[in-house]
Amino acid sequence: MARILIIDDDPDIVEAMRVVLESRGHKIVSAKSGAEGLKKVKLESPDLVILDVMMETMDKGFEVAREIKSDKGSKDVPILMLTAIKDKIGMDFKKEAGDETWLPVDDYVEKPLKPQELLEKVEKLLKTI
Repeated sequence: MARILIIDDDPDIVEAMRVVLESRGHKIVSAKSGAEGLKKVKLESPDLVILDVMMETMDKGFEVAREIKSDKGSKDVPILMLTAIKDKIGMDFKKEAGDETWLPVDDYVEKPLKPQELLEKVEKLLKTI
């Protein structure tokens, strides 16, 4: 199946996603910070990145998404943004996701995670590659 990189500083969230995604045969690699995640994008060549918004800073996920999409080697890797930011500051990801300069992600999923929704979005994004 697919190699999926999860970039999130919450080990419980990472483990929950790992269990759900490995049950479908996916290989999971994880990173605990934006900087570590960017290194692993280059080292692991993932088929999909699941990226948290709030890690080292409130918007670190936005920076990481822009860096992934601006690099020739990873620009075509789909990004699924994982967020609880709507509850925190009221941002509407439906309007912002996909903006190539500000928020270049392919889709998003809100916390708390619903396993079926996560699987549906992952499978949809993997079909685009």
